Amino acid sequence: MSSLDSSNPNVILTGVLLAASITAVIAFTADRLVVFDIVGPTVPFAYPWRLVDPTTMARISAWIGYALHNLFVWTIIFLARREQPKFQRQFRWYNWAMLAGNGSFVILHILQTHLFYDGLAQDVPEITALGSVALMLMIVLILETPRRGLALGKRVRFDRRFLKIVREYHGYLFSWAIVYTFWYHPTDSTIGHLAGFFYMFMLFWQSVLIFNRAHRNRWWTITLELLVLPHGVLVAITQPGTMWRMFGFGFAAIFILTQMHGLGLSIRIRSLLATVFVLAVLVTYGSTGEIGMLHEISRIPVIEFGVVGVLYVLFLIAIRIAPSRHT
Repeated sequence: MSSLDSSNPNVILTGVLLAASITAVIAFTADRLVVFDIVGPTVPFAYPWRLVDPTTMARISAWIGYALHNLFVWTIIFLARREQPKFQRQFRWYNWAMLAGNGSFVILHILQTHLFYDGLAQDVPEITALGSVALMLMIVLILETPRRGLALGKRVRFDRRFLKIVREYHGYLFSWAIVYTFWYHPTDSTIGHLAGFFYMFMLFWQSVLIFNRAHRNRWWTITLELLVLPHGVLVAITQPGTMWRMFGFGFAAIFILTQMHGLGLSIRIRSLLATVFVLAVLVTYGSTGEIGMLHEISRIPVIEFGVVGVLYVLFLIAIRIAPSRHT
């Protein structure tokens, strides 16, 4: 492992295998969790996987675990950035520190679930966990704009100071989003949990790759962006209704509008992918006689692009009202 570097394709494969292995551990050990009496399905956005009678130790263990995990990751990011390193192929001390730290806290959370069950969900609403990862994906749209544009490959002339802030500090926000969401959920074994934890572990591996060249591999990063699609669909199909269509086609629309334009694909390939997307949408909604519901697939793109716009407007307002350095 000391020679692990991004010149070897196994650097990314290693992360995928670790993510799959830890997810498998959660799946095969979760049977023991049936001893806990949980709330179960009630109403939308009332998180079901919470103890009916919450305990003090569950709360303390979850919040302390989350806080220490977050503090650890932020500390490593701060110390690594202070060195102003270049992106290299070799694993350096902060890569190994991230690997050891994230791995330790993952094990700790699994043990915490088996001892006390509850995660942060007992005290904070579900929308906070959903929103943290959603915000991360929206910031990625900004981060990648210089390379692939914001929509249909078209460049958006964001203020350079705005892009600089996003580049320099996105690691803190992304790490918070991942760690917070990870500790929000108990390590249960529903299909939604397992898909979500696999996604979280892949994102943890991306944090391990800080200042490693693999961190910016475009096929790796697009995979991390696209994993939200199957996760969203798998969670939605376990719920009543047809929300899976909104999540599946909504996130696929983001791929067609934005993400595929950063992959170096030919116009012919991009046109083919767009055509397949449109046909899939028409067949799915047409076969059920619900063409009138097509508008629902626009919700995710509208929200994501809308939030990007709001963030930029807030930045412009902030620099207008901020006192000048020369005054």
